[in-house]
Amino acid sequence: MQQLPRWGRALWIIGLWLLAPAVAAQTPTSSATRGLSLADVFTILDRQNPRLEAARQMAAAAAARVDPARTLQDPQVQFGLMNRNLPGFGLQDPLGMNQVQVMQMLPIAGQLGLAGRVAAAQAGAAASRAAELTWELRARGAMAFYELYQVDRSIEVAVATQALLRDIGTTARTMYSVGEGRQADVLRAQIEVDRMTEEIARMRAMRGAAAARLNALLDQPSNTPVPSPILPAFPADLAVADSLERMALDGRPMLAAGALEVEAARAAQQRARREIWPDLQLGVIYGQRPMAMGTERMISLMAGFSVPIWAGRRQFKMRDEASAMRLAAEAELAAMRADTRGRLGELLASIRRSRDLRAVYQWTSMPQALATVSSTLSAYRVGDVDLPMLLDAQMTVNRYRQQVFQLEAEEGAALAELEMLLGRPLFDPTVSNSAGAPGER
Repeated sequence: MQQLPRWGRALWIIGLWLLAPAVAAQTPTSSATRGLSLADVFTILDRQNPRLEAARQMAAAAAARVDPARTLQDPQVQFGLMNRNLPGFGLQDPLGMNQVQVMQMLPIAGQLGLAGRVAAAQAGAAASRAAELTWELRARGAMAFYELYQVDRSIEVAVATQALLRDIGTTARTMYSVGEGRQADVLRAQIEVDRMTEEIARMRAMRGAAAARLNALLDQPSNTPVPSPILPAFPADLAVADSLERMALDGRPMLAAGALEVEAARAAQQRARREIWPDLQLGVIYGQRPMAMGTERMISLMAGFSVPIWAGRRQFKMRDEASAMRLAAEAELAAMRADTRGRLGELLASIRRSRDLRAVYQWTSMPQALATVSSTLSAYRVGDVDLPMLLDAQMTVNRYRQQVFQLEAEEGAALAELEMLLGRPLFDPTVSNSAGAPGER
């Protein structure tokens, strides 16, 4: 086979380097037809996550407590065989009789209506907490999804780079064998191949852990195969910070739950203030006894009420408890609102950072790094630089590509948490990003 001149082999090497992004983008794991979309994660999560099902059932249980809370207690019915003789169990004249007694307790201070308000507000809070958990689990699922995306894209670049390093090592050995290369180039190429092997092993272990976390959220066995994620199309623009803050304060389910807990605590405080009022008890007694002239029938009407003689140790302490619970609920709601505002600002700053840095890498750093590779290769071709300098230049390009993947993952995770704060989606997870190869967008 005819040997290529040194400059020809050098051009062949740089051609392989510049093809690296295309090789990475065309690997089977990034095929959209076999990939995992964010919408798939959300669908499985909504259908299978046991924590979400538990929260929904707790909300259903709270809703079922509303009607019992506003309903009167069951009446009491008693049957009596009064004043019987022993032995024989016959009626004692003139006191013996058979009777039926019905008693009903009636709260007269509106306690039932207030109890219904408390239960209804608590049921609404439970439903809002279930909705909050839905968004929280969506955010956690999205974070696992984007972590998996970053690892997969990094593995693709590492595998393609390792293959190119092997080819360069082969070329360096060939050049060294004919006296045109250096032994140091051969050794450096092999060291880089070994280092890349270690890096790939580390990233594959990270992928296994990320896949296990995602499977746990989806209530699937930890060894269930997880396809490579497909990056969704992020929103091009977001609303201004003030608008997003209003949306979060008005729409976040956790804040709605907190407001309903405050409403429940206020109704409970009103009810506690009325516990000092006595409960009215009404009763009817019907009695009869057989007489020589026929059956004698009687009726009695009764009314009674509770006497709050232990008010200082019972009803007044209930007021103190209800007041403290109301203050605690209001303070908790204020804290949740403050946390929401603060976290919203952090996420917006993180999204801006990710977008700004990605633009710098794509439009400034990456072209400069590629130009450096081309310049270094030209110098290597004429013997002005050695192979390690060429390798370092290309590794810089690879680091920028991996940084782009990391920034995409960070932006996606921040958007997912932002959706949780807003209680609404910001983009369609079924639409994939088709702007180009990963890392070259």
